[in-house]
Amino acid sequence: MNLHTAKTRYRRFLWVLLAAALAGLGVLIFQQARKEIPDEVRVFSGRDPDWEELFDFPFVSYEDAVEVSGNGSYRMELKIFGLLPLKTVKVSPLREQTIYASGSPVGIYMETRGILVIDCGQIRDASGVVQSPAEHIIQSGDYICAVNGEELSDKDRLISLVADSGGQTMELEVLRGRERIPLAVTPALAEDGTYKLGIWVRDNIQGIGTLTCVTGNGQFAALGHGISDIDIGTRLEIEDGELYHAQILSIQKGENGNPGELRGVINYEKSQKIGEIVQNTSNGIVGQLDSLEKCEMNLEEYPIGLKQEMQTGPASILCNVDGNVEEYSIEITDIDWNSQDTNKSFEIHVTDKNLLEKTGGIVQGMSGSPILQNGKLVGAVTHVFVQDSAGGYGIFIENMLESME
Repeated sequence: MNLHTAKTRYRRFLWVLLAAALAGLGVLIFQQARKEIPDEVRVFSGRDPDWEELFDFPFVSYEDAVEVSGNGSYRMELKIFGLLPLKTVKVSPLREQTIYASGSPVGIYMETRGILVIDCGQIRDASGVVQSPAEHIIQSGDYICAVNGEELSDKDRLISLVADSGGQTMELEVLRGRERIPLAVTPALAEDGTYKLGIWVRDNIQGIGTLTCVTGNGQFAALGHGISDIDIGTRLEIEDGELYHAQILSIQKGENGNPGELRGVINYEKSQKIGEIVQNTSNGIVGQLDSLEKCEMNLEEYPIGLKQEMQTGPASILCNVDGNVEEYSIEITDIDWNSQDTNKSFEIHVTDKNLLEKTGGIVQGMSGSPILQNGKLVGAVTHVFVQDSAGGYGIFIENMLESME
């Protein structure tokens, strides 16, 4: 092999290495960009965002031509090096409005849409024989909406109708998923001499949470996640609900492996009612305050921080753990722009020594506590890490605001 041939082969080898390195770099940029650029972003209506700043990623360009939909949202095509398609980003408008962050504890009372079936059980009849009249007919998670043509929402009325049935087959209508279906169930005569269906039911739920924010027209959002039944784990379908003043009385401090809890009292007197709950959404409960001026809650105005403005680093939360709403320091440790579970869009860690001393970190009842960063309301606390009470998840505030629309 002569010297010229060797040099030629060596140059080819270098070119192959360079091409492989460039290809690897391109793959790395492609994968990283797809992960770090959100699939959907919101922008304030009437504002022209700085796309170069919004999609500030090496070698990523965007197409100026967009397709506008009926509600003002549109899609934007992003490319690597202006050639390789990267992803399509949905851009949706968000109404810019006055938002007040709260952090105040609230009492929650909600009535289910129908009577929720928790489980089916067994009945011992007068002769000692065990029966299960509802088994394989009624399912856990069904909502009993009507009995023999009578619309129902009160479990006491259901018990009364069953007791007066005389053992005759009863026609029930239940909401199962999104479908209302008819069922026939025959009550059994129990050993105590009363007729029963052998089901465990619930028609309301109560608890304490944290008010996240209120708009200028008195709409509110709280919790940052939907309320689910503790026994069956599914989000409750509600008919209506009410919001009340609540007072925190004590704290069960959180420990690793054992989440803590804010313990308080709810005053259900009419004078203590502050609003109506209209929806139990996956992003929290939403409703309308009776009076923005008379609600007597901690309300402080903040600009809205969109998710693309967030960054890992220092932030703070507003919450009431000992009688007053205070601001406590936290750290945003990770942001998942494209999380399928909107209640777990970013991770936080409590750094405030005072709050750690009081609660151990995040405890039950703090769900909905507003999260602030760079002087803006960016989200709310939603979950605590069971194995690390100082850490937890948050939801982007724009997702909560969307549920209020």
